[in-house]
Amino acid sequence: MAHALPKKTREYDGHPIINSTRWQAYKHRPGDIIVTTAYKAGTTWMQTIVANLLYQDGEMPAPVSVMAPWLDMDMMPIDELIAGLEAQTGRRSIKTHLPLDGIPYYDTAKYIYVGRDGRDVFMSFWNHHSNYSDNVKGLFTGRAEAMGKDFKVDYKDHHEFFEDWIGKSWFPWENDGFPCWSHLSHVQSWWNYRHLDNIHFVHFNDLLKDPEKAIRKVAKFLDIEIEEDKMPGILDRISFDSMKKGFSKIMPEAEEIWKKGAKNFMNKGTNGRWRDLLTKEELDKYDRASPRQ
Repeated sequence: MAHALPKKTREYDGHPIINSTRWQAYKHRPGDIIVTTAYKAGTTWMQTIVANLLYQDGEMPAPVSVMAPWLDMDMMPIDELIAGLEAQTGRRSIKTHLPLDGIPYYDTAKYIYVGRDGRDVFMSFWNHHSNYSDNVKGLFTGRAEAMGKDFKVDYKDHHEFFEDWIGKSWFPWENDGFPCWSHLSHVQSWWNYRHLDNIHFVHFNDLLKDPEKAIRKVAKFLDIEIEEDKMPGILDRISFDSMKKGFSKIMPEAEEIWKKGAKNFMNKGTNGRWRDLLTKEELDKYDRASPRQ
């Protein structure tokens, strides 16, 4: 892999949420920033950090989710989304939840991958999935039914959900992640190309432990010079409490997607809850499923 470059080899479509074919409409600009995780590993947090590096005074032209849209989410008309991206005159940021084999690779793009312990990802994903609004539940299940599939939204508890998440897959080439896509193979797809200098890995734990240090590394990777007098404001705006209070400026659509909006999307922002909530058998299943490199 030392000299290989990534190639798009799969289409992640036929799912009620995600569709990799939407990337066919993307018009690349050198310097574009692409923020990626499988899900629930700090995507929105990193999007907000990047937005604050691009607009260090905090005066952003639009909410973060509009400035840095989730291109592969198969909800907003793709023509409308691309028009919004094309209208941006400054440096652009884009969100994706696709594995690296599902998107085109550009050596003039900058990719930021946020990693997190998969057990913490699961706990956050359980909160995320179990708190969809009734309208969103109906939308996702209806789209799945039209595809002849079942997108399960009502699990009796996190144990039942874990059994599906770790042991079933939506896409036939994956082994886990149901009813969405695999967290584990997603991580592996990007980790395989960690030797490339335009892919930067950030760990959720580092963002928690020393956000300033992590932000400075991101800024250096993006070739962005931080105005030192702006750093305190950046740190304040990307803190968990500030983001939760001002979430309408980050993801206003959250109020429609989850029962309690930002309160459920930004639940705790902590790690380790799985230790008291997952059984030894479940943790053993996770260990057996996890990649070893």
